[in-house]
Amino acid sequence: MARDTNDSTPLETRAELISYLEAGNKPASEFRIGTEHEKFGFYEADCSPVPYEGERGIGALLTNMQALLGWEPIMDGEAIIGLVDPTKGGAISLEPGGQFELSGAPLDSIHQTCREVNCHLAQLREVAEPLGIGFLGLGFSPKWTLAETPQMPKRRYEIMTAYMKKVGTMGLDMMYRTCTVQVNLDFASEADMVKKMRVGLALQPIATALFANSPFKEGKPNGFLSLRSEVWKNTDDDRSGMLPFVFDEGFGFEAYVDYALDVPLYFVKRGDTYHDVAGESFRYLMNGKLAGLPGERATQSDWVNHLTTIFPEVRLKKFIEMRGADGGPWGRLCALPALWVGLLYDQTALDAAWDLVKDWSDEERQVLRDTVPTTGLKTPFRNGTVQDLAKQAVAIAHDGLKRRAFGFGGERDETRFIEELAEIADSGVTPAERLLAEYNGAWNGDIDRVFTEHAY
Repeated sequence: MARDTNDSTPLETRAELISYLEAGNKPASEFRIGTEHEKFGFYEADCSPVPYEGERGIGALLTNMQALLGWEPIMDGEAIIGLVDPTKGGAISLEPGGQFELSGAPLDSIHQTCREVNCHLAQLREVAEPLGIGFLGLGFSPKWTLAETPQMPKRRYEIMTAYMKKVGTMGLDMMYRTCTVQVNLDFASEADMVKKMRVGLALQPIATALFANSPFKEGKPNGFLSLRSEVWKNTDDDRSGMLPFVFDEGFGFEAYVDYALDVPLYFVKRGDTYHDVAGESFRYLMNGKLAGLPGERATQSDWVNHLTTIFPEVRLKKFIEMRGADGGPWGRLCALPALWVGLLYDQTALDAAWDLVKDWSDEERQVLRDTVPTTGLKTPFRNGTVQDLAKQAVAIAHDGLKRRAFGFGGERDETRFIEELAEIADSGVTPAERLLAEYNGAWNGDIDRVFTEHAY
């Protein structure tokens, strides 16, 4: 996330909350693609984590990136915690454990996304190499304990850290030791949003399997192919999960607002101050009845900020966020937008994807979600496996990209960006299983090899 907003426009009715989401409707000609990815920073000399402080810390890295890019700094008190591109809208931000995130600008095509990612990683390398810092794309921190993992100076994270201990068993692991890649996509109408949310939620476990890339914890195999996904199951049931109500008849913006209203708050921001109201209701804020901030009423920024603290597998704001994939290597960062753009931005593909999943039950979707972190593409489903579903989903997406026909240079479309996923689906072997084979083979159990052989 880039930065919390400070729009003090008062909100007085539920209808205003619904209108905020409805304002995301736009014609298909204005659909854009926003890709975000996180990565772990480490010192190349000893594979140790990079703290915020010091001449070779994350703060120095951000300061040097600002000098290189000329972007505007995002500050938390006296600390630089991110950068924002004032012209194109992209941003660089920090996750709680120092995970370095690029929140990409809204772009027209995956060709542009790929150039954006390549440019960012090249710029980051230019600044990081003199500091002896490298970056690794994995879904879960492969070596460091929670105690060894640094904490970034962001006040909202202090509030979240204290609250996580009350609501789940792995919330701190989620905050400090996971990395993801996600894509943000547009919708044309409420009906279009509904269909995309339903397809996205149903197929999210399939994406999790295709991108499973977190088999290590504290130097050893952890028993999962996507520990990141497993962690989310044990973080906070009030704000994560598969949202079965999205499949109810009549679901729309109004129903999502009612869901979001009941997700507990973390904080209310006034000026530069974060007020800890964790666990209290947004409904109380609307009525001026927060116990932790009596008399204070909701503003536009409260609603916008609150929507960023809800973490289901697919999240609705003025756009839709696909959130099921582990972080991965350079070459796979553009594959996630390729998958979802192919599925959701071509009407024939969207219809075919819906035909694939429309008769799945709530229970079947939940079983997929619960099982995929352990067994990946080998997860049973009806008379087949998740591998069968992955092959079908990737084929539908491939055809959707072909019909979109967004070319660049000598290419007629964006299909090459999904080729690696087709190979993973055809082989039935997840990225995590390939890492485990290296760990148990050529690496001879030495986890440091992941830093040298799989860094950006």
